[in-house]
Amino acid sequence: MPTVETVDAKPFPYQFDMDHAALICIDMQRDFLLPGGFAESLGNNLANVQPCIPVIAKLQAAFRKLGIPVIHTKECHKPDLSDLPTAKRNRGNPKQKIGDKGPMGRILIDGEYGSDFIDENAPVEGEFVISKPGKDAFYDTGLHEYLMKRNISNLVITGVTTEVCVQTTMRCANDRGFDCLLIEDGCDSYFPEFKEVTLRALVAQGGIVGWTAQSEELLKVIESIWKLDWT
Repeated sequence: MPTVETVDAKPFPYQFDMDHAALICIDMQRDFLLPGGFAESLGNNLANVQPCIPVIAKLQAAFRKLGIPVIHTKECHKPDLSDLPTAKRNRGNPKQKIGDKGPMGRILIDGEYGSDFIDENAPVEGEFVISKPGKDAFYDTGLHEYLMKRNISNLVITGVTTEVCVQTTMRCANDRGFDCLLIEDGCDSYFPEFKEVTLRALVAQGGIVGWTAQSEELLKVIESIWKLDWT
């Protein structure tokens, strides 16, 4: 018999079975989070996306200790740019475009230093890593098949940025029948006001896309069940 757990969440408590859950960490890449990366070259304030890093690290540690899958996504493209639409490469008319040489290698190209994960949130051996060409972690990836094979129905979502890849993935997961919990302090945006509005939109109309909660509420549930100390 599955054990149903309950997390204090918005717009109402989130119930799930840990045996059918997974943690998804979206795009915690050097190009988006570190000086010299693509995001900084676009004029973004990196300080606004730093707070979620230790939160995600704490959640990763908890899920790993429990043996619950941790999934990582990175937005990147093939070296020959065959999966990069012209409209995306030219978006915003940047001085440095995707595929160009940057301080950390070719920008958002799979296998380059900048497209890889920051040390604090990097995958460990055996964890599922997705290279995705777009905002949706399900598009042109094996994510859906991975989740179905493991009978996963509940997704705990973290990462950057809240209003772009995080929101897009959560909406697409919802359309596929997954119950999603977005960790409010485990996601960030270069524009705090965008994050605030996105969090409100996702839980509007009785949770039209899913739930949101603070990480401490989820960790509190884990600690109470397994008597583990995450401090």
